[in-house]
Amino acid sequence: MDLENPPRGIRDATARDAVRIDAKFDLKGVGAAVDFCEREQKMPSNISKSAATAQAMALLEALIDRSISERVGFRFWDGTPWPDERVRPATLVLRHPDALENMLLPGTEAGLAEAYLRDDFDLEGNVETAFDLAEHLLSKNGSSGGPARWLGAWRNLPAGAKLRAAGRLLPHGLGRQHSRERDRQAVTFHYNVSNEFYALWLDRNMIYSCGYFESPEDTLETAQQRKLDYLCRKLRLQPGQRLLDIGCGWGALVRHAAEYWGVRATGITLSEPQAAWARTRVTEAGLAGRVNVELMDYRDCARTGESYDAIVSVGMAEHVGREHLPEYFRIVWNALKPRGVFLNHAIAEGPVPRLDAGGEYFIDRHVFPDSDVPPLSVVAAAAQSAGFEVRDIESLREHYALTLRHWLRRLEAAHDDARRFVDESTYRTWRLYLAGSAHGFAVGHLDIFQTLLCRLDEHGAAGLPLTRADWYQPPRPRPDRI
Repeated sequence: MDLENPPRGIRDATARDAVRIDAKFDLKGVGAAVDFCEREQKMPSNISKSAATAQAMALLEALIDRSISERVGFRFWDGTPWPDERVRPATLVLRHPDALENMLLPGTEAGLAEAYLRDDFDLEGNVETAFDLAEHLLSKNGSSGGPARWLGAWRNLPAGAKLRAAGRLLPHGLGRQHSRERDRQAVTFHYNVSNEFYALWLDRNMIYSCGYFESPEDTLETAQQRKLDYLCRKLRLQPGQRLLDIGCGWGALVRHAAEYWGVRATGITLSEPQAAWARTRVTEAGLAGRVNVELMDYRDCARTGESYDAIVSVGMAEHVGREHLPEYFRIVWNALKPRGVFLNHAIAEGPVPRLDAGGEYFIDRHVFPDSDVPPLSVVAAAAQSAGFEVRDIESLREHYALTLRHWLRRLEAAHDDARRFVDESTYRTWRLYLAGSAHGFAVGHLDIFQTLLCRLDEHGAAGLPLTRADWYQPPRPRPDRI
């Protein structure tokens, strides 16, 4: 290969260790470079460091549109910035000359993410902004050849070459999807990472669902306390009523409902660390006689024979699976008293379609195995098939984007403390998941709905007020303890 006459778009990068890239480099230039490299089969062993940088810059010129490079920049292993030295909201720091191939050869969302987990590159600045770049690169996979082919020829690696696995994965051989044992393992995989780890970036009550904001300037603590009260208002709880919280997490809602609304509350979870934390907090709050937290699968609710005035599920239905939603809603319907209400708070498919990930999505593989977020229409139909009347539906999409940004900032600020409880790859997994989810809600790939359902009595009566006015009254004072 004659480095004196490289393919179009690459200039001599050896003189003064400087690089000059043709600003008008286009896909034809990449094609010429690919054809040239395919003929040569591999790069010469004596290729200079600056020439490797030049190749990477040429590839970025071809792949990345100006609309993206205005917001996301790169810094190479030798300190060279791309497209220029101007500070951008986000910067990808490539750790070594093979970083780009490791990112792009798989041609999948998970492949991009796993390159970050392996530290092939780092992310500086606003990680959420970097997801615009990720979607842009994935969109290129539909073009002729795509990034994987270009890189395969460029670096003599075949498209789809095996890379070292990165990050935590749910073990194989756990049985049928959404079987009891596999659901328990999937919940354990996510929620049993470490109570101490979650405490670093959640609010003081460990509420792991979106807050309810009146203003973007609200603190996380304020938004989360307002959300707890808003849930209780939607359920129209009354002192002495019985409340069931399916998927209670660390128990914030059952404590709040008992302390401020005077109910007798039961929370169920599949996570032993969550249950232990919740029971300790219940005891510390002096609520042991009125709040009970149990390790239980939601499918066992029917076996207890208990009935409730109100049932709530916050962030649990995503683990059910759409094919099991009719059964899920039937179980809840049977556990409710006539005229009882069920509030299902769950993430759903958003109005803006996601790009094809080219395989398994990162969040499904590394964060929420077996999770499913069907469209609202599927959820509502399943609820109605169980006998529920749909009384109210509210989207909190913007609220979740705000919540996730709070969590992300708190996690990033606690990086050193987080490393006491998890390894760097797990920290990066959660950093990426929080940023990617914030992006998903912000652009409409994801949505979240509070769906209020009612079990009518034998006469078809719901017994509910005609308006929502009572949901927006001043904060309720704590009742005297019974």
